[in-house]
Amino acid sequence: MTLTSQPRSPFAPTVTTALFDAFLSTDAMAEVFSAQRLVQSMLDVEAALSQAQAAQGLVPAAAADVIRQACDVALYDIAALLQTGRRAGSLAIPLVKVLTAEVARRDPQAARHVHQGSTSQDILDTAAVLQTVRAVALLQDGLARLTTALATLARTHAATPVLARTLMQPATVTTFGFKVCGWLEALQRSQQALRERSAQALALQLGGAVGTLAAMGEAGPAVAAHMAKALGLRQPAHCWHTQRDDWMRLGAEVAILTGSLGKLATDLSLMAQGEVGELAEPAGAGRGGSSAMPHKRNPVSAMLALASAHRAPGQMATLLGCMAQAHERGLGDWQAELAEWPHLFHSANGALQALVEAFEGLQVDSARMRRNIDNLQGLVFAEAATRVLAPALGGAPAHHLMETLSQEAVASGQHLRELTLARVQADDALRSTIDTAALTAAFDPHEAARWPAGLTLQRLAAAPTGHTP
Repeated sequence: MTLTSQPRSPFAPTVTTALFDAFLSTDAMAEVFSAQRLVQSMLDVEAALSQAQAAQGLVPAAAADVIRQACDVALYDIAALLQTGRRAGSLAIPLVKVLTAEVARRDPQAARHVHQGSTSQDILDTAAVLQTVRAVALLQDGLARLTTALATLARTHAATPVLARTLMQPATVTTFGFKVCGWLEALQRSQQALRERSAQALALQLGGAVGTLAAMGEAGPAVAAHMAKALGLRQPAHCWHTQRDDWMRLGAEVAILTGSLGKLATDLSLMAQGEVGELAEPAGAGRGGSSAMPHKRNPVSAMLALASAHRAPGQMATLLGCMAQAHERGLGDWQAELAEWPHLFHSANGALQALVEAFEGLQVDSARMRRNIDNLQGLVFAEAATRVLAPALGGAPAHHLMETLSQEAVASGQHLRELTLARVQADDALRSTIDTAALTAAFDPHEAARWPAGLTLQRLAAAPTGHTP
């Protein structure tokens, strides 16, 4: 087999870059932010502009129809547009040129009205908004699936005892359902925040050369209103060429969502460790294997989500760094923002879809959860036992006693419950005042689970309508 070199466009990614980016995204999000989708979105804006201007008498209706018919991405060489756009400093400039040529081929008079009264940033920003509408919809679809899976999991395991861990160490007993509720509620807050921020940020961009719409005169606001309605976008009070705050707030919510997904992936990976063994991702041929160790079952969904979550802070930092744009049109910062914006959504959706796959087929080992509690010799019930002893001894002495008995349990290998009951029986004052049945119950995992189980069900019942099935 002979390999031959081919000239490569300066815009084409290296094989390595494309490969690893693909691991951390999805085909659906890649299509949303593809070059073809961007160019078609720009053409959709141009078509809407001419139609809106025709409605206000600024452009002949026949010319607007010709322009609309020419706004089909299949008519244009995207690779050539990308190369020409680099030299021009904006993809909109060569696109308007070839669009004008295509319209002139159909109707020379109509070509005079292409891109009339608008500017490159109007077209590119509004196209980015149209792409982001689709991107947010993908995130909301994924969130709906993941929150449904988590809500089901929380209900099923509302009373399943599991170790709570603080500072990476066993703490006390909670329930798996209670833990899942924490994951679930963070994602529900992201669902709501994305709705709110999208409603504000997904707005038309139309300002003309310097944001005043002067080229359209008094008809400018009506043209903008017509365009916004046609494109399904909010009509802002003013253009936002260099005022990017609403746009960045939406980006920040996407970054926060990715962080919450990273937290979920962290917990999943820790609970799936072989030494812990409380959770496992779905099994399947070719999933999570090792090239060297046949026994391994790697948490690949958690891995992909964590890799995506690690990228998001830097991506958002770049976007925030682009906000200090000069005067009425940014130089370099706006262009950097356009390039970075899709990567943030790739990270978010890559993490989200990986966890959807994991949690829709999650394997929960409740027996292992119980064994992990039992293997700690009752140490995780020291706090509960302290509460039983405190009325008789006082808070600080009860805490000190359980601390001493915990050290003895570790040193001797005995169960803390037996040591505590023995100490009570050996002390006449304690024996007469301590309820041994209550003290014994303090070491019962199911008794410890009663309170978090009740809270779990309360939290699920109180979820906002539409958030939890």
